[in-house]
Amino acid sequence: MPYQALKNHTLILGSKSPRRQEFLKDLGLDYQIRTSDIEETYPSYLQREEITDYIAQLKANSIELFNEKEILITSDTTVWNNNQSLGKPTDRDDAFTMLKSLSNKKHEVITSICLTSMQKQVTVHCVTAVYFNELTDSTINYYIDNYQPFDKAGSYGIQEWIGLVGIEKIEGSYTNIVGLPTTQLMHELIKFIQ
Repeated sequence: MPYQALKNHTLILGSKSPRRQEFLKDLGLDYQIRTSDIEETYPSYLQREEITDYIAQLKANSIELFNEKEILITSDTTVWNNNQSLGKPTDRDDAFTMLKSLSNKKHEVITSICLTSMQKQVTVHCVTAVYFNELTDSTINYYIDNYQPFDKAGSYGIQEWIGLVGIEKIEGSYTNIVGLPTTQLMHELIKFIQ
């Protein structure tokens, strides 16, 4: 592990997301997976990062820690567009509607990270601006039919075909759009154990 200070701790990833798991592996971090099934609902008055902060904390508070050396990492991502949160689509029609609403516009991808130990809890968030080109109906249909983006906030994965053909530019963290702002995660982990 490249970060010696983390060797004295056990990292627990509270996520079933293969993308988040791959990021931790690519960072050279040893970790265990420990998840719980919670309903990812939030009070309707919450906005933007308040939503992702709330759900990341909700996930954290539903997972048990067993000793003082464990650090739990939970997170949540949403797509913020037209003053509303776009989570994972409920079905094909919902995915189409979401992608159509992102066409030829700027939106924000917001990810919150919650770090939890037996002693404390810290929650931070990252915001990245994403600019889509115009997406035709046939482009949207092709993407949905071939990539089935039903497990992704906003109905798209930037690392997939739609990112190659549909995204004009981004401002901020690329890994945040995939689901975990890795630079910020490492910075906050080191701060957390000091």
